[in-house]
Amino acid sequence: MTSNRLEAFSDGVLAIIITIMVLELSVPEEYSLAALWHTSGLGLLTYLLSFVYIGIYWNNHHHLFQVSERVNGAVLWANLSLLFMLSLLPFTTSWMDESHLAEIPVVVYGVNLLGAGTAYYVLEHAAARIPGQGERMREVFGQTIKERLSVVLYLVGIVVAALVTPWLGLAVFTVVALIWVIPDRRVERYLAEG
Repeated sequence: MTSNRLEAFSDGVLAIIITIMVLELSVPEEYSLAALWHTSGLGLLTYLLSFVYIGIYWNNHHHLFQVSERVNGAVLWANLSLLFMLSLLPFTTSWMDESHLAEIPVVVYGVNLLGAGTAYYVLEHAAARIPGQGERMREVFGQTIKERLSVVLYLVGIVVAALVTPWLGLAVFTVVALIWVIPDRRVERYLAEG
């Protein structure tokens, strides 16, 4: 079967996740920048980070299904596991914000990010196991250091948040997002070459 329905469903879920996250932000009672920062400053920053992560997954998901045009049951379930992990981001983001970056909420946020990264990895490999797609996907995506580095950095961020300071753990998670903000040019080159 083709990936059209999977992509449409995933796009809808990701749009809802972003909407839920923005609804969690507190509106200041006063009309000043100081009130905005005091009421929503940290929430806006954590929302921005989670929004960027959702955008990264949406972008990579789009690229994946530009190269992998067919799906099977394993891909559908792998995709649902990714959407499940991403659907937890509004909760873990809100908890982290409301706790003012307390240790356990930041650690749980890191575990959520690690879970989403792992689910995406499983999705990629499930799509590559479909006959006729594996070779093309290896040609386009290959082995990337970004994937391995991300897992290591997520683990470092979780440990740092638990043992040193949550702020530093969150900084490590931000570094991972910055690594992935730069789009993968290999997919665009592959699609342009036809």
